[in-house]
Amino acid sequence: MGSFSIWHWLIVLLIVVMVFGTKKLKNMGSDLGGAVKGFKDGMKDGTTDAPPATTPAPSQVANSTAADKTTIDVEAKHKS
Repeated sequence: MGSFSIWHWLIVLLIVVMVFGTKKLKNMGSDLGGAVKGFKDGMKDGTTDAPPATTPAPSQVANSTAADKTTIDVEAKHKS
């Protein structure tokens, strides 16, 4: 049984190119590379710690409540 020789791999590569075509294989390679890059970026973003939440100063709380008095509360209604 053993491992395959270089000639076996060349024949397999030739058959794959004949079945899929070079353009489709090129696009598939680009898509795979983009997916791997996106996965790495996602893993990198997941390891960073979020900054701790700070409580607002009392003057900021007073300003936000003044702004809330002019805010109109609108409830969205869904059509059935």
